[in-house]
Amino acid sequence: MAELNSWPLLTALLALPVLGAVATALWRRPPWAAWLALGTSVLTLLLSLLIVFAFDGSDPDFQFLESATWIAGLGVRYLVGVDGISLLFLPATALLFCGSVVAGWRVTDAASPLSPGLYFALLLLLEAATLGVFCALDTILFFFCWEFTLLPLYFLVSLWGVGNGRQAAAVRYLLVMLAGGVPLLFGLLAAVFGQAKGGALAFDLPTLLATPLPEGVQFVVFLLLLVGFAVKVPLVPVHTWLPSIAMGAPAAVTALLVGLKLGAYGLIRLAIPLAPLAARDLHWLLAGFGTLAILYGGVAALAQSNLRSVLAYASLSHVGLVVLALASFSVSALQGALLLMLNFSVSTGGGFLILSFLQRRTGSTDIAHLGGVMRSMPLLSGFFLLFGLAGIGLPGTSGFPAELLIIVAALHSHTGAGLAALFGTVLAAATFLAPFRQAFLGPVRNPDVAEAADLLPRETALLLLPALLILAIGVYPLPLLELLRPSAEAWVAALAGL
Repeated sequence: MAELNSWPLLTALLALPVLGAVATALWRRPPWAAWLALGTSVLTLLLSLLIVFAFDGSDPDFQFLESATWIAGLGVRYLVGVDGISLLFLPATALLFCGSVVAGWRVTDAASPLSPGLYFALLLLLEAATLGVFCALDTILFFFCWEFTLLPLYFLVSLWGVGNGRQAAAVRYLLVMLAGGVPLLFGLLAAVFGQAKGGALAFDLPTLLATPLPEGVQFVVFLLLLVGFAVKVPLVPVHTWLPSIAMGAPAAVTALLVGLKLGAYGLIRLAIPLAPLAARDLHWLLAGFGTLAILYGGVAALAQSNLRSVLAYASLSHVGLVVLALASFSVSALQGALLLMLNFSVSTGGGFLILSFLQRRTGSTDIAHLGGVMRSMPLLSGFFLLFGLAGIGLPGTSGFPAELLIIVAALHSHTGAGLAALFGTVLAAATFLAPFRQAFLGPVRNPDVAEAADLLPRETALLLLPALLILAIGVYPLPLLELLRPSAEAWVAALAGL
């Protein structure tokens, strides 16, 4: 399938959700709009899998490159491509968006006078922008896709969110992300102008990576990009948007925000490679932020009374492991970080999808409102248990090899942070098992829970694939790790050679 490398598959991948969004917005009958959105998401998933199968795993360079002039006066291009680092995020993103469409199947006009078809159209536009972040190899194109994700997210939260605080949560999220975009843009422009040295400006990533920046410029670029991406990761103390979004956004939309770690991807793709000398000198800063997120997220999750906020703060703890891994600058640590980010999509993202099913049936995800969920909804409870165990890294699930690689690398490079990460795994187990016992086990305390129906066939089919991935990767992670290895080795070698 190597000949497929010359086909415009990535452009088709980005265009398909956009076309589906237009068609869905124009289709006003809710059942057909939902089916059209689901069909578009499934086709996008199948196309992303085709790209994965056609990818040459032995080649660490960017593949499926497509280029066209975009802003001729500045030399900005439409340049897309993928390597082993970004490849698997394409099907993971498409799969999670399929779940979000199914989770929003019964969206009605109750919270908004607008057509439910608009809900699915916004989801598809968000999918296109998210895929664009993973495919973009031009810094301006990357920033365009990064910022464009804010528009559909704002309307999804403010119009279809939960509770009276949904509009305030949407505004807060938008303002915080726009504020984070300022240092991000300045950092990208500093890299471009620092590389130009009076010559022609080059905005594409391959050119920027080929010519190292002066050491002083690297510190400016790295710190600006670190701040810009930290807002999205999120890292403490710029995580303040997370609690309100976790409670105010639709659970299916929260699954996308928490399950897809765009901020961590930005650190891997841009911040560290563009400023490798600064990143290595400031390794303690990455390790410190990662350790702080691990401990703060675990402790904060223990104090929550709602399952949605529990998962949100637990995800903050887990993403701290990713940032800690990046401070090690080793192949195994990067493999573990990428594998853990993929695990977020299937475990944490899947957990939020299940909570959206649970809230639809019982009207709440408050722990005090639940109890005995496993008696009336054993299938839903079983999937939530599996996804939660994957989130805490239980052996036999996809979270275990990822966390093992990260902790071993951290103990070797930052022993104190590695020990803190080990303690964080204990906290993670407590943050999941205690709420699960209270909400899903024991006697039924609420008639809404007792009368609730279990998963529908389409919901079961949706959750079955990520559940199988969790078990397959947990039992035999070698094929996935080998697919990541060439690009991970090239990433580390580029840092070591400078």
